[in-house]
Amino acid sequence: MATAVESLGKLERRMTISFPATDVRTEVEKRLKAQAKTARAPGFRPGKVPMKMVAAQYGYQIETDVLNDKVGRAFNEAANENQLKVAGFPKIEPKQDAAEGILAFDATFEIYPEVVIGDLANAEIETVKSDVTDAEIDKTIDILRKQRVHFHTKGEAGEHGTGGEAVAANGDRVTVDFVGKIDGVEFAGGKAEDYPFVLGEGRMLPEFEAAVLGLKVGESKTFPLPFPEDYHGKDVAGKTAEFTITLKQLEWAHLPEVDAEFAKSLGIADGDLQKMRDDIKLNLEREVKGRIKARNKDAVMDALVKVTEMDVPKALIEQDSQRLAEMTRQDMMQRGMDVKNAPFPPELFAQKAERRVRLGLILGQLVSDNNLQASGEQVKAQIEDFAQSYEDPKEVLKYYYSDRRRLAEVEALVLEENVVNYVLGKAKVTAKEVPFDELMGSNAAA
Repeated sequence: MATAVESLGKLERRMTISFPATDVRTEVEKRLKAQAKTARAPGFRPGKVPMKMVAAQYGYQIETDVLNDKVGRAFNEAANENQLKVAGFPKIEPKQDAAEGILAFDATFEIYPEVVIGDLANAEIETVKSDVTDAEIDKTIDILRKQRVHFHTKGEAGEHGTGGEAVAANGDRVTVDFVGKIDGVEFAGGKAEDYPFVLGEGRMLPEFEAAVLGLKVGESKTFPLPFPEDYHGKDVAGKTAEFTITLKQLEWAHLPEVDAEFAKSLGIADGDLQKMRDDIKLNLEREVKGRIKARNKDAVMDALVKVTEMDVPKALIEQDSQRLAEMTRQDMMQRGMDVKNAPFPPELFAQKAERRVRLGLILGQLVSDNNLQASGEQVKAQIEDFAQSYEDPKEVLKYYYSDRRRLAEVEALVLEENVVNYVLGKAKVTAKEVPFDELMGSNAAA
C-alpha cells in the first residue's frame, strides 16, 4: 500500500510504499523452487541441487528482483490511483524507521506540468521568403565550374604569359617548400616540401599567402609570420616565426567552358544548356524551400516558448541531456574521431535539452487540444516529396513504409508542419524577404 502523496515543490512529489516482509519471503521461496528445477552444480544432476546451494547461488538476485517488482508495481498502482503523470523515473530509497515486519520505501519523483499556452493571436512571428533568380543560377554554375577545375603550368607560351615572367597570383595553384623557425629553432609542423595550395582560398594564414604572391618559380622569400593567440597549434600560438618559402611550381586554373560537354557532365544527356539551367533552378528551389521551412519553424517554436507558461521537470532535462551527450559522442566517432573514452558532461547539453523538453510538452498539448496529428495522406505526400529527387521514387516509398521507425520520423515531421501551419494561421505574421546568399549561408555562392 502507499501513503498519501506529499508535495515537495511545484512538480516534485513523494510517496511511501510499504508491504509485509513475509510477502517478499513467500515470493522469493516460490522463485527459488522454480529455479531449483533447472539449477546446475558440479556433482549434481540438473534439478537435484540442494536448496541451500540454490539459495546461496541465486538468492540475492532473486530477492532483488522481487523487491524491484513489488516496489515498481506498488508505485505504478499508487500513481494511477492518484491520477499522477510521472515524469522520468522515481528515486527509490528504503525507510529506516519502518515498523517491525514491514518493508517501506520512499519514492521521490516529478510529475508532468500543466501546460498553459497563451493566446496565439497575440504572438508576433516574422517569417522569411526568398526567390531563386538567374543570378543565383549563374553563381551555382560558377561553383560547379570551380569544382571541375584543371590546372596547367603557368608561364608556358600562350594566353597566360611566357617563360619566367609568370608570377604567383590569386587563383593560382602553387607548390612550395617552406621552413619556419622561432628564435632560430625549427618547430614541429613548421616545415614541408612540395606543399600545394590555391592562393586566395584562405587555407593558409594571410601573411603566408601574401608572401607567395608575386613570386616566380625558383624564387625564395623570408618573412615574419605572427601566429594568432587562438591558433590551433598551442606551441606556436601567440608567437612570431620566421619563414622561408621557395616557389617550386606555379599553375593557373583552367575552368571548363559552359557548353554541351559541361551540361553532360551534370547529367543532362543531350547537353541542352537550358535544361541544365532548369535542373539547377529546380534543385536550388528545393533547397531554398527546405531552408525557409526550417527558419519559419524555428520562429514559430520561439513564439510558442514565449507565450507558454510552464515548469519543466528536471528529470526529463537530465534524461535528454544524457541522450544528447551520447548522440554527440556517436556522431564524432562516426566522423573518425577517437572520443570513445572522452568525457561528455551532460550539463553541457542542459540548455539545449531544456528547450527540447519544453517544446515537446508544448507541441504535445497543442496537438492534443487541436487534433493536429499527422494523417496517412499527409505522411504519404511527404514521402513522395522526398522521392522526387531520386531516380526510383517507388524504392523510396518502400524504404520508409518497410520500417516503422523511419515512418515515425516522417510522421514527426508532418506533425511539426501541422503545428507550424496552425500557429501561423493564428498569430500576427509579417514576411521578410531574405537575400539568397543570407538564407543559404555566406559560403553558399562563394
